[in-house]
Amino acid sequence: MTITDFLKDLVDFSEAELDDILSHFQKEIVSKSQPLVEQGQVCRKLYYVEKGIGRNYYLNSDGKEITQLFFGEGRFMTSLESFFEESPSLYNVEMLEDAEIHSISKNELELLFDRYHKMERLGRLLSTEMLTKVVHKLNAIQFQTAKERYEYMLTEYPDIIYRVPLGMIASYLGMSQETLSRIRKKKIRD
Repeated sequence: MTITDFLKDLVDFSEAELDDILSHFQKEIVSKSQPLVEQGQVCRKLYYVEKGIGRNYYLNSDGKEITQLFFGEGRFMTSLESFFEESPSLYNVEMLEDAEIHSISKNELELLFDRYHKMERLGRLLSTEMLTKVVHKLNAIQFQTAKERYEYMLTEYPDIIYRVPLGMIASYLGMSQETLSRIRKKKIRD
């Protein structure tokens, strides 16, 4: 979904408003595995994924990558607390495929919030969506079985198993790659 379609679907912007809003975004072509934010850096941009899939991840004490969230087409991505608090990011942010994204700085976003009441509404809707995703992920890890987490992930990201290495998916789901393989094999047989 294009950023234009995404914005029009969420909020009823006039053509003039939409043109002005879009002029504050920068279109970027990003290569697979290109870091957008590195752990410890302040995340200075909010990204809209028009094409590709990305993720937030951190390195645990053993140096293993743990995926926090995936971001597919038609979604905004960032290191949330770093972007809004202007603090060092706890996460790395990267694209997992060659991608087309649109970015906006916090200053530009704040300017649009001040200029357009409808942008504040968009910000509230996006904040609610991102918060809900984080809460769903936390609840899944705490309360769902491994199989239930896998099935929920497939409803959120139906084609993810064709686009993302299984090790990243397993870390996102909070399970070993072996457990993920067993769940996938059992699901295929059922």
